[in-house]
Amino acid sequence: MEVNGRTIRTLSMLGSCGAYGLALVDAAAEDSSLVAVTADLRNYSGLERFASTYPDRFYNVGIAEQNMVNVAAGMASEGLNAFASTYATFAAMRIADQVRTSMGYMGLPVKLVGLTAGYSVGILGPTHMSIEDLSVMRAIPNLVIMAPSDGLSTYKATLAAARLERPVYLRLSGVMGFPAVYKEDFDFTVGKANLLCEGDDVLVVASGSIVSNALGAASMLLEDFGVGCAVLDMHTIKPLDKRAIREHMAGKRLLVTVEEHSASGGLGSAVLEAICGVDHPPVKLIACPDTYPHAADYDYLIEQAGLSSGGIALSIAAGLGL
Repeated sequence: MEVNGRTIRTLSMLGSCGAYGLALVDAAAEDSSLVAVTADLRNYSGLERFASTYPDRFYNVGIAEQNMVNVAAGMASEGLNAFASTYATFAAMRIADQVRTSMGYMGLPVKLVGLTAGYSVGILGPTHMSIEDLSVMRAIPNLVIMAPSDGLSTYKATLAAARLERPVYLRLSGVMGFPAVYKEDFDFTVGKANLLCEGDDVLVVASGSIVSNALGAASMLLEDFGVGCAVLDMHTIKPLDKRAIREHMAGKRLLVTVEEHSASGGLGSAVLEAICGVDHPPVKLIACPDTYPHAADYDYLIEQAGLSSGGIALSIAAGLGL
């Protein structure tokens, strides 16, 4: 796909699931072994076009998520490049044993896609919210974990996953029409964070669609307090780019992590593990509250969680004593 302003806007409008589906069609064009498996979520996975373009390479196993991963693992063991998709909450909870055994332990290169992570489908209630998936997946050895920030990075992360011969968990968050973090083409390298803006006072490490709000918070802090924030898009949670964190936190007054996930076991925990044993500035974790909220729309839940641009800015300002 040619990357230009029009395609970037299209990917943003499609949302992460739509961008994933578009990328998978393009990945399948260059890899005849690529197949897609889903647990009765063809449309929600953005796979309508894939199913119509490659009907003999699309498999819907029905509402049977555990079976889905086992089927994908069997395909991978026979040399197929298998992508399996379901809601992130089901990917991490309902099929954790299959992920651990077939993907982690056996090392079969299944690409498991966790759809609508965080509060993306919060209107369906806590059963479909996913604020624990990273903590589960990070604890399983051998997995590569990616959490792209917008439509273009989702497209690139999908292509990168397709080229990896390792098990992958691809965490997709945000809603349709979410903001574009990347306004032009960029290099997406698994395990290498991208510095989105410079700043002398605070290092903000963020992942997923909430990166856009972190950037908004950085703009607010600069305008209101003259505080400069460097923002890292940590699109790969595992392996984590420790070098980038240690390099950019040097000389800062505060190190902040921002994620649409629980503070337990997610990006914040990974960053704390990465800086353990070395000199570092004070650390503040901004994450989802340790509770299950009532069903509500996405923007309301983000606001209530303190994850809007304004909420993040207020939290960082408090961490600086402003």
